[in-house]
Amino acid sequence: MGFESIPWKLILPLVIIQFILIIVAIIDLIRVRDTNGPKWLWAIIIILGNMIGPIIYFIVGRRNE
Repeated sequence: MGFESIPWKLILPLVIIQFILIIVAIIDLIRVRDTNGPKWLWAIIIILGNMIGPIIYFIVGRRNE
């Protein structure tokens, strides 16, 4: 069992989507002035939360003014 047995055609799109979500969320976190909670905590949630971290940030973390 090695890297040859991994179905990359299924996993690669998810990895790319996850990477794009993290980058977009971090850029938004840097640009936005106020968040619901400290920015350093949202950065940790975005980076360590894999796919769900950035989604939680966009739903809960941003303040809608």
